[in-house]
Amino acid sequence: MTEKLKHVTIYTDGGCLGNPGPGGYGVVLLYGARRKELSGGYRLTTNNRMELMAAIAGLGALKGRCIVTLYTDSQYLANAVMQGWAKRWRANGWMRNRSDKAMNPDLWQELLDLCDRHIVTLTWIKAHAGTPENERCDALSREAAGRPDLPPDCIYEAPQGYLEQRPWQGGKAP
Repeated sequence: MTEKLKHVTIYTDGGCLGNPGPGGYGVVLLYGARRKELSGGYRLTTNNRMELMAAIAGLGALKGRCIVTLYTDSQYLANAVMQGWAKRWRANGWMRNRSDKAMNPDLWQELLDLCDRHIVTLTWIKAHAGTPENERCDALSREAAGRPDLPPDCIYEAPQGYLEQRPWQGGKAP
């Protein structure tokens, strides 16, 4: 029996007030007439980490396996997933090439796990080009980054040497 999957559209954006700096992400999920908005942030992080967190938050909010069209204004995110870069980094022990480590392996691992759970197409859209849902995600991410009570991004703020140990290899990030 063939599984009938829901088609969900997700818009995402992430950014920082300074890079690194306080960061936030925003997500809009659309399914039929339903709409859900998500946002969050960290006191010290990077733009790329927030772009990844937005996609993770959106995909992580789905209750069952879905067909997903995810719109992002991050070429880093869209290209790394759709051109297979992130899977190649993972296969090579989180190395981009023989000498350069892949950045944000904790988030890439989580995102790839979510992409394996769903049927995902990432589509790049131009930022600040008038796409209403992308503009809303931008507003949500800026608002989140400005909150006074942001938690730490424990991986990004980890003690020196922690990231080199790669505790998430073979399992989930802490």
